[in-house]
Amino acid sequence: MESLSDIAVFVHVVRSGSFTAAAEKLDLSKSVVSKYVTRLEDRLGARLLNRTTRRLSLTEVGQAFFERSQRALCEIEEAEAEVSRLQSEPRGELRLSSPMSFGILHVAPLLPAFQVRYPELTVDMVLDDRKTDLVDEGFDLAIRIGELPDSSLVARRLGPCRHVVCGSPEYFARNGVPQSPEDLADHPALTYRYQDAPAEWRLVDDEGNFHQVAINGRLQMNNSLALREALLKGAGVTLTPTFVVGADIKAGRLMAVLADYKALEVSIYAVYPQRKHLSPKVCAFIDFLSDQIKAPPYWEPGAILAKRA
Repeated sequence: MESLSDIAVFVHVVRSGSFTAAAEKLDLSKSVVSKYVTRLEDRLGARLLNRTTRRLSLTEVGQAFFERSQRALCEIEEAEAEVSRLQSEPRGELRLSSPMSFGILHVAPLLPAFQVRYPELTVDMVLDDRKTDLVDEGFDLAIRIGELPDSSLVARRLGPCRHVVCGSPEYFARNGVPQSPEDLADHPALTYRYQDAPAEWRLVDDEGNFHQVAINGRLQMNNSLALREALLKGAGVTLTPTFVVGADIKAGRLMAVLADYKALEVSIYAVYPQRKHLSPKVCAFIDFLSDQIKAPPYWEPGAILAKRA
């Protein structure tokens, strides 16, 4: 911006006391410095400096312009210093979007430790199962699970999201354990509204054969934690991520079945808008979350699965 350069040179001339001293500090020739100041005066239509062969002095209007220009340049220098400071270490506000169930179970519990590590960083997490627009809604990053059709985002994989068919031990004691995917048609199913094709569950056997089962959907919800509560009460069976039910399977409150069949597996990502310079706060959070999740994820129930008889 030409006018800003002219103002900056003018301020340096006044601070230095001469065109020659200002030229040396700015690594410019004296004639170029004089040209900048003359161009500024012409644009303003006012003389800012009284020039003699021995000294420079500010005119009345020049004094007023210098004082305001100097304050403005100081603000710019402080803004640049602030950007440099923010880019050197995590600080400021991190705006994060996360799916509701994953955010409640696996992000929110980690935030206190994250903020202890980075005390100058505040976090604003929004829980929402819809796909937020990171740029329009002002998010620094989002947690996404599943396919990523938006190529305008940069993604880093945090880990797998494996699904299992499960129900409560009490439910299976009353209704029997399904031995094949086809048996699921005889069981009341609890379905997640936002899952692709919630009325059909697709499983793969050890030989790579697909089993696509039309299930008996008795109860549908738009939140996995709500489905989990119904599941614990023995309302039926469901196909759900292990990050929702892994702890319950480990504790014996729920039982995963059909271990010889693989269910849906997708990935969990941290995504953020394409930027040339990624801020330290985003890098720090992604690294922290990745370190906590590890591989395989800590919520995986292991081999606590009901095998076919």
